[in-house]
Amino acid sequence: MALKFYMTPGSCSTGIHILLETLELPFEAWIINIPAGEHLRPEYLKINPRGTIPTLVLDDGRALIDFKSIALWLAETYPRGKLLPDDPGLAARAVELLDFALIQLHGEGFTRIFTTERYVSVNEAQQGQKLIEDVAAHGREIVGQAFEILEKRLPEEGFAVGPRFSIADAALFYNEFWADKIGIALPPRVAGHYQRVRARPVVRQVLAEEGYRS
Repeated sequence: MALKFYMTPGSCSTGIHILLETLELPFEAWIINIPAGEHLRPEYLKINPRGTIPTLVLDDGRALIDFKSIALWLAETYPRGKLLPDDPGLAARAVELLDFALIQLHGEGFTRIFTTERYVSVNEAQQGQKLIEDVAAHGREIVGQAFEILEKRLPEEGFAVGPRFSIADAALFYNEFWADKIGIALPPRVAGHYQRVRARPVVRQVLAEEGYRS
């Protein structure tokens, strides 16, 4: 039984897609159309009760249903890929940066930009567009502040925690990619990291497979 990867092109699942291709693992890709509500259909909720992506169903039928659990499982199950440094301190830092990408950049910032309705009640939305715009603007502010913090944490060369690509780079990249697509400026070191990751042949391949040509 092959790994089954449930994904949405251009979403956070792009980071896991990059990790799977980096490890050269065979897997079945299942596209979940979130705007069409496919993530809320009973057949998908049976696999992932949270109705989120990404989801990775393992060979034994168990399902991993969030980015961090999938990334750590891949790194620990396939140590040849060196997705976590051997040095415990650097490995801990990679997990720290992964959490920062998932919680601060994505969870606090981009969620307000892309899913503003979560933060606005129906009654509030009816009062005017300005409140919705304010939530999105707050999200952009959070993202900008997070990138400024990240600017102090990233090296001028290499990847997030050294010369090798890690799970932290995959998580940071999809957030940097989103920022690029919606016109949020990246500070110099963050921009350098983004370009170095994007230049990797595996990343170019994944972006092309997900429909991004430039």
